[in-house]
This record gives sequence, structure tokens and C-alpha cells, in this order.
Amino acid sequence: MKKAEIKLQVELDEANVPERIQWTSSDGETSEELPAKAMFLALWDAQYKNTLRIDLWTKDMPYDEMKRFFYETLQTMADSFLRSSGGDPMAEKVIGDLRDYCAHYADKMEILEQQN
Repeated sequence: MKKAEIKLQVELDEANVPERIQWTSSDGETSEELPAKAMFLALWDAQYKNTLRIDLWTKDMPYDEMKRFFYETLQTMADSFLRSSGGDPMAEKVIGDLRDYCAHYADKMEILEQQN
């Protein structure tokens, strides 16, 4: 059985606000620590049937990038749900609704105009 390890390192200021986030993966293309300005980590607790989350962003994460981060996260959540649904027609409808919301969000937050 193959195993991979993902490591996160978060540097905090005196008020416990993230100043720097770095991550590495034993299965990545490089063993070098890579910087990140924000992260969402969600884990499913099967025993209690709920989600455990860690949402962090650094002090220097620009608001425009945070808006884009949320947009792309919502889009990739739809992709993940589609892959996990096994072709369930109701899931495909809900994913279409989520994609519609993503388009609405992008319009309201003026994200699509910022894409380069």
C-alpha cells in the first residue's frame, strides 16, 4: 500500500493570526516547502457524521485573491461531488445549480473581469 504525507506549517503572530503558510507533500513534484496565502481543510468525521474544518489565510492575502479563492473552491467542490456521485441524476442537477450560483457569485464579486 502506498502512503503519502502532507505537512502544513503555519507561522502565527502574537495574536495567533497566520503570517505565513507553507506546505509539502511526500508525493509531490518537489520536496521543497511551498508557500500558500490561504487554505481550507475539511475532514469528514464518520463517527459523529460531521465536518471538521480549518480555514486559514495570511495577513497579506488580498481581498481580490480571497474572492477568487472562494470562487475556485466552490467550482472544484462541484467537480469533486460530480466525480463521487457515480452519475446520480439528482446530483448532476444540484451540481448544475451550484455552477449557476458560482456564475452569480463571480458576477457579483466581479471575478471574471479580473481573470487574465
